[in-house]
Amino acid sequence: MNERSATAAMPDSLSRSAKLNGILDAALTAFAELGFSGASMRTIAGRAGTSLSNLYNYFPSKDDLLVAVLREANDALLRRVTKTVKSARSTPEDRLRAAVRAYVGFSTDHQLASLVALSEFRYLEGERRKEVITARDSTQQIFVDILAQGVESSAFHTAYPREAARAVLLLCSTVATWYQPGGALAPEALAEQQADFAIAIAKG
Repeated sequence: MNERSATAAMPDSLSRSAKLNGILDAALTAFAELGFSGASMRTIAGRAGTSLSNLYNYFPSKDDLLVAVLREANDALLRRVTKTVKSARSTPEDRLRAAVRAYVGFSTDHQLASLVALSEFRYLEGERRKEVITARDSTQQIFVDILAQGVESSAFHTAYPREAARAVLLLCSTVATWYQPGGALAPEALAEQQADFAIAIAKG
């Protein structure tokens, strides 16, 4: 993953930060290739080039490691969507297009992280699950607010803005499941296509 969250990187030394980044990258690829159940802590430690005991010093359990991977992805996605929407023109349609382009761009730029977020989240329970849901809700709320503002200003005509926002989010998040680098559409063109679909949903 190229974008590291401020909370994920340990600030006490460059070597420790690099080691943590290596662990998170190894965990991401292991979860993507083997699934949460199939990826053992020993496998992740080996891929990260560290000892199993050292891995447990960073993450007491595999659940904690999955939370860290998902939190990092969620934080990076939220930053990208927030920044892009803030720089967009103020009309609801422009803001929604910007949000979709940002989300789809993240899904194509960080396909493994997006796939793991979709497929492995179900293994989390209790407080760990709540933590990831809270992070996801922050991104979802951006879309909900844009849809609600659009309906209020009559730019959008859907009778169900919250449900429409969920549909748009599903549209964006599932791009990672079928996107193929080098396919018929370049990532930018794909993002514009999905933005067109989102506007159609919003306008009812």
